[in-house]
Amino acid sequence: MREQYDSWQKASHHAVATCVECHLPTAFVAKYLAKAENGFWHSKGFTLQDFHEPIRIKPKNRMILQRNCIGCHAALVSEIASPHELESGSVRCVTCHAHVGHGPQR
Repeated sequence: MREQYDSWQKASHHAVATCVECHLPTAFVAKYLAKAENGFWHSKGFTLQDFHEPIRIKPKNRMILQRNCIGCHAALVSEIASPHELESGSVRCVTCHAHVGHGPQR
């Protein structure tokens, strides 16, 4: 994940958000369940060298990311889309803002 980390250091959210703040739930139990699940898959991938390159976010983690975007930018996004559109994922923040967290894509 060196490329993702390096691009995050140059991205607009570097000064205000860490990996955990964007990619993990905020609720205590949900956060540690996600850490355990993601940690298992990351460990397996790096140990067996069978992770997909470039790394891709899974649907469950995409929804966590979406909720965290909405949580930080609630006042702004409430003017753009309905709560139902945002929660259902029919309007995704990363559709228009794919480079915000990690800089240019390949």
